[in-house]
This record gives sequence, C-alpha cells and structure tokens, in this order.
Amino acid sequence: MDGVVVDCWFDPSCPYTWLTACWLREVEQVRPVRARWHVMSLAVLNEGRDDDPEGDPEGWLWQPVRLFAVVGERYGQDSLAALYRSYGEAVHERGEWPDVPGLLARLGLPADLAAVMGSAGSDDVVRASHAAGVRLVGPHVGTPIVAVEGPDARRTAWFGPVVSRVPRGEAAGRLWDGTLLVTATEGFHELKGRPHAEPRTG
Repeated sequence: MDGVVVDCWFDPSCPYTWLTACWLREVEQVRPVRARWHVMSLAVLNEGRDDDPEGDPEGWLWQPVRLFAVVGERYGQDSLAALYRSYGEAVHERGEWPDVPGLLARLGLPADLAAVMGSAGSDDVVRASHAAGVRLVGPHVGTPIVAVEGPDARRTAWFGPVVSRVPRGEAAGRLWDGTLLVTATEGFHELKGRPHAEPRTG
C-alpha cells in the first residue's frame, strides 16, 4: 500500500488514545498515510511511581495490553488493527466490557488467546513494544506516541495529539498537517491546550 507510514503506540484502555486512533483513520482517508499499530502500556509507564495515576491498584491494565501484544506478534498488523477497532468500539463507544473469546472468534482469531490476559508470560512482548515507542520521545509522556519519517528521512515522534472530539474529513487532514509542521520544527518540545474535556466519539 502506498503512502507515508505512521507508527502509533497505544494502550487500548485509554479513551483519549482511542480518539487519536479514530482521528488517524480519518487522516488515512484524506492524506497519503497509513497507520501501523504498536502496543504501549500505561502499567509499564507508571511502574515505580509512588502514586497511581491510572487508579489501577489491581493491575487490570495489564490484561488488554497482553492480548494486543500477542495478537500483533503472532498474527500481524491487520489482526491487531481489527482487534483494536472492535475492542475500542465496544469499550470506548458503547461502554461495554466485551466477551473477549467471542470477539476474537468473530475476528477469525483463536478464542483461547483470551487466556494470555491473565498470564505474565507475554509481558516481555509488551515491554519490548512499549520500549520501542518510549525510546523515541522519553518516559515523560503518555499514550499515544506517534512517529513518522519525513521527506528528509528524519524521523519525528511526539505524544498525542490528545483530543476530546474526533476531527472528521478535511478537518482531520488539517490537524495532521499542523501536527507535522509543529513537531518537525527543530527544538520543539511541548504544546498544550485547555484542560481535558470528557472524551466523546460522536
């Protein structure tokens, strides 16, 4: 498939990251880009902290990233993208906890893959994917991390953009153009907007 490859590292549990992923899918329709997906983990990112920014004392956030990392490693990009879309629509748009074995089966994946969610056996895969993204920007950011190679073959990476609404059509394209312009500027570090609004897909 032609187009610039955009690498996106995501934690599937993050609702704002889901909106960024929806935005990237919109961008694919109006700009010559295609997204390539990779797992990162808020659980890994927050290890060793005295506080618990995600409010996850039981370690629930490990479960989805284990599944996604294994699907990506064993079944490739198409399956990982399809899983993220189906999972994200259920969790972040309909507010449902999906029947994971059933969801996997509907995607043509082995239903028994759901068992990896409760096992630390795939944690090295999660950590390796997470580390590949964080190396591009540093551990001071969160999910998502996006990276793209520019026309000068220099790779640019950034955290975000964090949006509470998904730009559609050409508005998505303009945000893409502006993000590239800002993040590719030598010496650029950070740009923030207003405090977060509740994420909304509609």
